[in-house]
Amino acid sequence: MVKNIYKYSLLVLIFQLGLLFLPLMEKNEYNIIGVMSGTSLDGIDLVLVKFQFNDFWRFEIIHCETVSYTNDWYNVLKKLVSFSLEELQQIDEDYTIYLAGIIENFIKKYDINNIDAVCSHGHTALHQPEKKLTYQIGNKPVLARLLKQKVVCNFRVGDVELGGQGAPLVPIGDKLLFANYDYCLNLGGFANISTEIEENRIAYDVCPVNIVLNHYVNKLGFNYDDGGKIASTGIINQELLSQLNSIAFYKENYPKSLGLEWVNKYIFPLINSFNLEVKDVLKTVVEHISIQISSEINKKNNATVLVTGGGVYNSYLINRIKAHSKHTIIIPKNEVIEYKEALIFGLLGVLKLREQVNCLKSVTGAIKDHSSGKIYIP
Repeated sequence: MVKNIYKYSLLVLIFQLGLLFLPLMEKNEYNIIGVMSGTSLDGIDLVLVKFQFNDFWRFEIIHCETVSYTNDWYNVLKKLVSFSLEELQQIDEDYTIYLAGIIENFIKKYDINNIDAVCSHGHTALHQPEKKLTYQIGNKPVLARLLKQKVVCNFRVGDVELGGQGAPLVPIGDKLLFANYDYCLNLGGFANISTEIEENRIAYDVCPVNIVLNHYVNKLGFNYDDGGKIASTGIINQELLSQLNSIAFYKENYPKSLGLEWVNKYIFPLINSFNLEVKDVLKTVVEHISIQISSEINKKNNATVLVTGGGVYNSYLINRIKAHSKHTIIIPKNEVIEYKEALIFGLLGVLKLREQVNCLKSVTGAIKDHSSGKIYIP
């Protein structure tokens, strides 16, 4: 009799505990702030997005905004790879406080309440996965304390520790949010691409884009080449084009990723050795980019290619990609063009909160699929 009462009491306790955790297990709607800062240094992208899960993921971008960097921060971030580790750690402290202020202003501006988490990529300072090194500033626990919000961040480090490239991480979002397209192509500081091959999501960096184009157009006093107008007036230097296309990285198999250090080592010295006018550099580099991207998307026939990122607004570049390929190039609405990465890092954060896979070994080369990132509680 006593034994039966004990068993009954235990069953009641298990049932009550189940009721306690049921809301957590059944939570399928999230209000998330996604935050992204890319290598092209356009600014900090912020989105308020509602995610819903019902057999598949849906999203609604409610508010979005890009906050440009101050001149001081732009100049610091542009030179991150040249600082010592000790200097980087201090910059990390300062940047985290700066980033918290930007996010807090976004929350106040749009009177945002009931946030499940702030999911932030931070800004890449170092990316050398072959040395098991990747470092994104702005991912410190103080971010949660300053915002008084749950924060999910530092997504790349865990993947590198598991032998992965730590990049690209966006393809899980391509798979879950944009599965209707044969290719998802992002034209940011670098071009990266993702697609399905034999039911595996494959993704990798293709080549540098705005990180190079903006570097040279800056010499003319512009932040970017509006619509590619300057590039369109130049002359292609065939020898430089040939040498760019012959760089060993382009013959490597995926997974593979690029960083500013690679550009500083292989791209800028090569281009500078030709001593060309800026317009000729831009035209040659645009042709190089379009050839490299087209060689990847031409691996499938009659493909649909979703193109996002700031490079979409370079109509000359888009036209050159079209000229080298025979695919349907789809340009989505502006909020997806500009905020897709911030949106997807929001999704990575949600998946981490659910302890579901947000990092694919088929993409990064890690030893296993895993749920990457750190969760900080205020």
